[in-house]
Amino acid sequence: MSCVSYVARRRLGFSIDEIGELLALWRDDERPSREVRRIAKDHLLDLEGRIVEMQAMADALRKLVHACHGDDRPHCPILDDLAAEPAAGERLS
Repeated sequence: MSCVSYVARRRLGFSIDEIGELLALWRDDERPSREVRRIAKDHLLDLEGRIVEMQAMADALRKLVHACHGDDRPHCPILDDLAAEPAAGERLS
């Protein structure tokens, strides 16, 4: 099995830099497993944070889709929301 397929086939969403670090550790027979764990744990925390953000986006979009009649009328709550000024402290993506 090649080094790249070892990490890539796991499809865990590691960045190119993280894959580089993991491959270097994989090649090192004297690697401390704590380094592998640190990389994986940091990545997990990042994924969990992105999941929370994406769930909030999905919840907001679900409400907008529910509010939109999707008929022949021009009024659209989805477009109204997209055109609205962001609330104080709201992040623009």
